[in-house]
Order: sequence, then C-alpha cells, then structure tokens
Amino acid sequence: MAQYIPTLEYYSGGLPMACTMYASSECYFGLNLNPMCKPSEVSYTIMPNMAYFEFLPYDPNSASRGDSMTTRLVDMVNVEVGREYELVITTYAGLYRYRVGDILRVTGFHNSAPQFHFVRRKNVLLSIDSDKTDEAELQLAVENASKLLRSFNASVVEYTSYADTTTIPGHYVIYWELLVKDSTNSETESVDSVMSQCCLAMEESLNSVYRQGRVADNSIGPLEIRVVKSGTFEELMDYAISRGASINQYKVPRCVNFTPIMELLDSRVVSKHFSPSLPHWTPERRR
Repeated sequence: MAQYIPTLEYYSGGLPMACTMYASSECYFGLNLNPMCKPSEVSYTIMPNMAYFEFLPYDPNSASRGDSMTTRLVDMVNVEVGREYELVITTYAGLYRYRVGDILRVTGFHNSAPQFHFVRRKNVLLSIDSDKTDEAELQLAVENASKLLRSFNASVVEYTSYADTTTIPGHYVIYWELLVKDSTNSETESVDSVMSQCCLAMEESLNSVYRQGRVADNSIGPLEIRVVKSGTFEELMDYAISRGASINQYKVPRCVNFTPIMELLDSRVVSKHFSPSLPHWTPERRR
C-alpha cells in the first residue's frame, strides 16, 4: 500500500499515519511496536503464538530466487539480520507450510522475536525477454517518474501494467490514472507534454537487465504509458467484485493479463505516450 502514502499525506494535512499490524486473511503475523514511526521505517515483530513460522531464504540476485521448497527452511531463531526471506506458515486452521508470497527483510529482534520489514510480493510482474521486474521495482519506477508531475500539480492516483508481446519487440505498458489539482486546459496540456519524459524516467529506474534488452539487445521496445479516464480503477474494482472478489480483500492488481480487464482499461485510454530515447546503460566489464 506504499503507493497511497503521498495521497494520504496530501489529504491528511500532515497528520501522523499509524501502521499497527501485519496480517492477512490466513493469519495474523506481527505487530508494529512503534506505530507512530514513518511508514518507510515500519518493522513488524512476529507474534510466535499466532502460527508456526518458517522462512525460506530469498536471494534477489539468484536465478531460482528460492522457487524450490528444497531450499532449507529457517526457524525464527535462526534468521539473520539483513537477509531476505519468504514467509511460510503452518496455522491452527490447517494450512501446512503455506507460502504466503511475501518477501521480508530481517531488521532486528525484540527479545527473541525477529522483526521484519515488508519488502515486496514475491511474484515477478513483468517480463519480455530475460528481464524480470517485480512489484517493488515497478513501484519505485512509478514513484520516480511521477516526481516530474509535481510541478504541474498532478499525481498518479492508481496504476497497473502488462507485458505487451503482440508487438515486435515486446514492451511494457503502464496504465496511469492521474489527478490534476485545479486543472485547466493549459495544465492538462502541460502534463501531456511531460508524459514521454515520465516513460524515460521509468526506464531509467528499471534494472540493468531490462536496460540491456532495450539498448544492446533490442529485445525490448520503448516503454509505453497509457493515461486512462478518472474513475477507471473504480470501474475495475466494480468489475472484480461482480465476479466474486471480496470488497474487503480487493487490491488493485499491479499486473493484468485477463482479456476483459485489459479491454476495460483500453476502452478508457485518453492518451498514449512512449519513451522518446534509450535509457542509460553501461555494459559490465568482463574480468
């Protein structure tokens, strides 16, 4: 939910934001013992009485990234500060070694209970060739690109994405819903003029494998941002709920590939923008 922090700060007028717990529909996991800290500094202390917790070591630089459960599971007492793990739980309700799909980083201990910072969801969102972009990286790219909109009193309300492989080469498509405060025709035109630079800023924020595919291998096409009408993501939520999604559990998908959803988004597009140039990339020196 980190993408909502700037919006909350804008509408709350600087009121403190408390983040109290880390939980899911399967189980309560942890408490924030310092609930008035900054959202970026939140660490959750695992509550060992809520379930049996195990941790699957996760290496973001590994090809397998802990995809196999043959990797040795680690108990709470054996996690290492600074390392990342995927959370695995066995619950009183009957889930056995259930992989939650959250990647956590150990920040310390409270007495003997480990404390974790939530890093990202595990699933890779976007991939065209050998590139792999996850939720945290996409979120960072959107944040960096949206800084260009601040001078126009505009911000990104919601976003989602998909890997378009119908073109040659394939490319990333990002859907943005914008909020333009005190909008006038001139303000809207100014925002449109900077959108191509937002595309490039996103590409500059992505990993070196993506940029190599863009620059050296020509296996990835220019990133595209499609701006959709105001209220589009509310319609997306209504559609998901009409198909049985719980309104309490609904979260905007950060990557879509279901044809009816993509058709809904494309029907609300008001403008399309492409990266105007290649991102910076320096080839690694071979030893």
